[in-house]
Amino acid sequence: MNKTELIEHISKNADMSKAAATRALESMIGAVKTTLKKGNSVSLVGFGTFAVGKRAARSGRNPRTGATIKIKAAKVPKFRPGKALKDALN
Repeated sequence: MNKTELIEHISKNADMSKAAATRALESMIGAVKTTLKKGNSVSLVGFGTFAVGKRAARSGRNPRTGATIKIKAAKVPKFRPGKALKDALN
């Protein structure tokens, strides 16, 4: 399912226009991004938790030349599924 299909699904199930469903989805995505940028996590009970993880600096190789390069430390988004979501899949 892509974003357009998700918007159609929300629109149909919530009995709202596609424009309203688009605004709702964009608002939710924006809220998650803003919260993660602040270093906090977003917990949706029954669905899961979005959090920020840290990846340490490390060395890697340039695949074209084989030269060693330094890769900077980075913050990465992580998602841990909740129990209800896990149970729904099994």
